[in-house]
Amino acid sequence: MWRQIPDGTRQAVVVYGDRPDSPDSLVVLYQKRGSTWQQTASWPAHNGRLGWTTDHRIDDERSPVGVFTLTDAGGTLADPGSRLRYWQDDNAYASMLNPEQAHLHDFDYVIAIDYNRLRGVPPFDWSRPDGVEKGGGIWLHTDHGDGTSACVTVSGPAMKTLLRTLEPAQHPVVVMGDREHLKS
Repeated sequence: MWRQIPDGTRQAVVVYGDRPDSPDSLVVLYQKRGSTWQQTASWPAHNGRLGWTTDHRIDDERSPVGVFTLTDAGGTLADPGSRLRYWQDDNAYASMLNPEQAHLHDFDYVIAIDYNRLRGVPPFDWSRPDGVEKGGGIWLHTDHGDGTSACVTVSGPAMKTLLRTLEPAQHPVVVMGDREHLKS
């Protein structure tokens, strides 16, 4: 998977899933110093409830395996100092939760994963260039303690660190999948 990282990328958020069918993972932030990738932070995380897939489909509850750019961010809370373009809108993000989840803080902070989405638009934009059936709306966002529909989640402090660290000029990407896929 490291070979798929575009030239010029100097920041990588790597999501190491425990197993192909596990919702548990580890997020590691790497930054390139010269020609060497250095780990600068790591956090426990969650991914899709049913694990990982190389053929993501809408509502399959699996996170897509791959390398994806990170270009846009947002959330229900005010910008904490994001270097990525940030769209704050408590109504747009809150509308994605069902009424029983209204108390959750899942979307306090989000970073859009550029899987089947247009870059340069708010994370909550529902344009799907590869079609609705391929899913989309996959984000790094605030953790709620277990697996997701397809997103990757970390703690609120971890999200703030990512938002304040990832910068467009460094061409950040997320490299994500279960450990077996990441080795190949």
